[in-house]
Amino acid sequence: MARPRTTDGAVKLPVRPDLRRVHVTLARIVLGTVFVFASIEKIADPDAFAAAVANYRALPAFPALAAATVVPWVELLCGFGLLSGTRVRGSALLISGMLVVFTGLVISALLRGLDISCGCFTLDPSAATVGWRKVAENVLLLAAAGLVLIGWREAPRFGQATEPRVDAGGD
Repeated sequence: MARPRTTDGAVKLPVRPDLRRVHVTLARIVLGTVFVFASIEKIADPDAFAAAVANYRALPAFPALAAATVVPWVELLCGFGLLSGTRVRGSALLISGMLVVFTGLVISALLRGLDISCGCFTLDPSAATVGWRKVAENVLLLAAAGLVLIGWREAPRFGQATEPRVDAGGD
């Protein structure tokens, strides 16, 4: 059975509108905060983050360095986008994509028996190693991103009517 949709095509969530708004806003703020904080140390020490990326042994040297240079800035911009309420759907979509890739890399490292630090919030090589708990954390963050994607309603832009205009007279 198809889920009910709004006039703009978004899926309706089966909760009261005020609760939906609270859930989506909370998910947006938590997700934005997590990604802003996750990006800070990576931006401050790109060489250490490049080493953490290389430890996954999933990319050759140059693409690993390129990813280590670009990903933290994307995390930061998406986090600020979620926190500020601008470009929310785009930010949540990019974060969802990153989380899918990050989770795949963690699972790959686990299956290959790599004993490496995640490189998620700290670049300290002696930090806790990747594990199934990190997979569960990423799945929860992905669920939060999905909630934001499904439930976010853009605020009307300045000068934009919130309801369609109905012409009272004329042809």
